[in-house]
This record gives sequence, structure tokens and C-alpha cells, in this order.
Amino acid sequence: MKVVLDTNVLLSGLMFPEGTPGRIVRAWAEARFGVALSLDQLAEIGRVLEYPKIRRRLGWDDQQIETFIKQLYVRAEVIELGPLSVEVPRDADDAPILATLAAAKADVLVTGDGDLLALRDKYPIETPADFVRRL
Repeated sequence: MKVVLDTNVLLSGLMFPEGTPGRIVRAWAEARFGVALSLDQLAEIGRVLEYPKIRRRLGWDDQQIETFIKQLYVRAEVIELGPLSVEVPRDADDAPILATLAAAKADVLVTGDGDLLALRDKYPIETPADFVRRL
């Protein structure tokens, strides 16, 4: 199964390994499913990992962040987004994550973002809790 993990799910899983997103990240680490992400999302993850609050929570220095980004690049299917046309009416900033779902031909997008979850009738989108029940 190929999954797109929204940035909020991936980072929450790293910061809170005992929670639902943590169970998802652990299942990916155990190779129970594959992950697809875009180059844009990879850059976003790198930026967010630099936030002082997140750095403190993870206890990561620059080297650990760099190593994690490199591991993501190697372990995930990295998608270069082309001219795919997808719309997220409630938040245009979410369009790249939805475009990743389409471009990767992924089975599901896992997110806690309400604007994306509102599109579940058109796309295979699940909450982290729904996805964990399927694992």
C-alpha cells in the first residue's frame, strides 16, 4: 500500500511516538506500507523541523535533521509535482499535498487537516485514527 502522510501526521508521529500518528510512523518504519511525498513536502518538513519548539521537543540538532531528511528522501517515493490540477477550495495551500496523492497514485492520504478531510467524498483521505484501524 502506498500512503501520503500529511506533514502534520509525520511530525506529530515523531514528536509523540505513543500517540496515533506515532503508531503510523512506527508502522512505516516496520515497512508495513510505503510513503510517497513531494519535493515540496520534503522541503516543508525540513523547514518545520527547524522551528525551535519542534527542535526542543525532538532534541535534534542540525545534523540529526539533515540525516532525517536524507533518510526520507531515500526511503520514500519522492514525487516531482508537475502541472496536475487539483483544488482545495477551503485552503489553496493544501493543494500540493492533494496533488501528491494524485501524482503518486497513492492508495490514501492520511491527514488531520479539516480542509483536506472535507474532500473525502472525492479522494481517498482518512484521519490518522481511521488509518490505524486498518493497519
